[in-house]
Amino acid sequence: MNRKDKEGREENKEQGGERVRLAVLEFGGVLARMRVLWVMLLAVFLLSGCVQYDAGVNFESPNKGEIVQHIKLREQLTAFSSEQAQDWLNSLQSRAKELSGKVKRISKEEVILTVPFASGRELEEKFNEFFNPPVKKGSQPATDLPTIKSNLSLTQGNFIFWVRNRLSYDLDLRSLGVLSSDGNVIVSPGSLFDLDFSLKTPWGAKSVDNSTTAITPVVSDKGHEMVWKLNPGEVNHIEAVFWLPNPLGIGTLVIILLVVAGFYLKGKDSSGSGTVSVTPPAVPQS
Repeated sequence: MNRKDKEGREENKEQGGERVRLAVLEFGGVLARMRVLWVMLLAVFLLSGCVQYDAGVNFESPNKGEIVQHIKLREQLTAFSSEQAQDWLNSLQSRAKELSGKVKRISKEEVILTVPFASGRELEEKFNEFFNPPVKKGSQPATDLPTIKSNLSLTQGNFIFWVRNRLSYDLDLRSLGVLSSDGNVIVSPGSLFDLDFSLKTPWGAKSVDNSTTAITPVVSDKGHEMVWKLNPGEVNHIEAVFWLPNPLGIGTLVIILLVVAGFYLKGKDSSGSGTVSVTPPAVPQS
């Protein structure tokens, strides 16, 4: 009898220890979920809109334009990770200088990058190289940033005096966001990033919405500027058609008109100088 009582007490003791262990694990899970919740709330309230990035392409003619980028970091971000933020800005400045661009440092948290281009092909090459820089041997990125797929293409058609341009831009921003240790998104990237893409042209442009990921732009400056609000955490597609004057065709026309005018004036002068004036003979005096 005593043996059975002893075995019963040991069994109850083991069951009680198992219940305590399960309770501790459950409490630890609650604490972990609360920690994730606090991180999410902290990021939402303190890092809301912490990066403002405005990228744009400005055209003056088919053979002249510039890529302009305006980056501004909020104080909330620089307060949390000032060193990493400055490393990122410095890497952007280095990319712009490698592409013969100019850097205007407005403040410690704000910079404007300008990269010129002299043709549609050069625009494609410089834009895509800036956002997809080649990895050099032995070099490491300044910061551990998520991979963003970006591709811009420009198709141009020559119509003698005008050039038809079709710009297409695909940007995959699904990698942005704050992730938990298990890979789940705990903060929407839309609350962290404020991203715009703009297009400026002399004669205006027309947006083309032929994709499920296409974005509708906001038109300003009397139709000369279009601004697309990018959606962080999603695939963005931008497409627009616009016309530009062709300096080569217009210059050729001007030369032809000058040559024709020169021949016309020369022929007019020749016909005028060919007239012979007849002087009547003098009357003999007696």
